Amino acid sequence: MKKITLAFLLTFSMWMSTYAQKTVVIDVNYILENMDTYQKAQKQLDEVAATWRQEIAEEHDKIKSLYNKYQAEQVLLSEEMKQQREDEIVTREKGVMDMQKKRFGPEGELFRKRQELVQPIQEKVYGVIEEYATQRGYDMVFDTNGTLVYVNPEHDKTDEILRRLK
Repeated sequence: MKKITLAFLLTFSMWMSTYAQKTVVIDVNYILENMDTYQKAQKQLDEVAATWRQEIAEEHDKIKSLYNKYQAEQVLLSEEMKQQREDEIVTREKGVMDMQKKRFGPEGELFRKRQELVQPIQEKVYGVIEEYATQRGYDMVFDTNGTLVYVNPEHDKTDEILRRLK
């Protein structure tokens, strides 16, 4: 009886192992950081961002100078002149805030520049990952941060679930 049970368990475990999904883990950040093209793109982004930060800092300095001048001359100015200077300072502050948003906001120029420079590199990396996984017979590839990078389309049952819901 023990031999039959043991034989059954061995057969069952071999059968189950043929249906087990083959997964692998990679570190996409490490891959990107070791690519010259990515490093060059990142350096270019850093330079652009530094230039824009400098421009914004200069504008802040100009506004601070205007404010200091206003503070010093305030007692000599008429109410109309005070209001005019205050309006000018507020307008310039809003302009700098708009510039910051335009350059560094969620959909700003830096975001678009990053897409322009980095996205093609990322697409190339993900293409090579998919090719590698397909050639080696991997069903799923995870990044070290837990993100699913590749899944064999054979295992995507989304449409099947959707059909059952209808």
